[in-house]
Amino acid sequence: MATYLITGAARGIGAELAKQAAAQGHQVFATVRRTPARPLDGVSYIDGVDMLAPATIGRIGEALGGRAVDVLINNAGVIGPKRQSTLAMDFDGFAETLAVNTLAPLKVTQAVLANLRAARDRAGIAKALTITSAMGRMSYAASDRIAYRASKAAVNKVMQGLATDLAAERIAVLLIHPGWVRTDMGGAGADVGVEESAAGILARADELTMATSGGFVDYAGRRIEW
Repeated sequence: MATYLITGAARGIGAELAKQAAAQGHQVFATVRRTPARPLDGVSYIDGVDMLAPATIGRIGEALGGRAVDVLINNAGVIGPKRQSTLAMDFDGFAETLAVNTLAPLKVTQAVLANLRAARDRAGIAKALTITSAMGRMSYAASDRIAYRASKAAVNKVMQGLATDLAAERIAVLLIHPGWVRTDMGGAGADVGVEESAAGILARADELTMATSGGFVDYAGRRIEW
């Protein structure tokens, strides 16, 4: 049994990740701004965590204490403001998008680094995954939702660098595209069910090794170009 920490787990992909990980027998901690009205069985919630409020991110490490975390999944994210064109930008909304999608995953990882190291010391490896998006590929010149795209391109580079810095510590880092998922963010017309996406993400976490650290793949394990 591994210990998982999943951010942004009140709904959507995060909630499904927590549900499936708990069903597999893992110990699951989930960060939320507010504990859901119908909490998931087998999930321990760390509430009051807002990715726009850096001080609350520190609550995660406090809640975990010295507990080892085998797998961190940085899932919390936002699509960004309604107005996010390069020709008409909501700059406050852009800044919030970067704060949640780019800065918060690094802050969370730093906040629980001692917990990841404790798991590494016990199991020989710990893992830190970040849910990103293929929309952030530098090789893809589409310009719609540019604040969201830019935030994901930035977090890709941040986590690529983190993989380099943590390689000697045997903490593996992976960037994963969940697919276009039928959630509040993805919409009803998306082509991947949340159950399928979450199952794929957990499978990718399970198979992650130091040899594949620093990679960028989708939920099915297909390599994505940067």
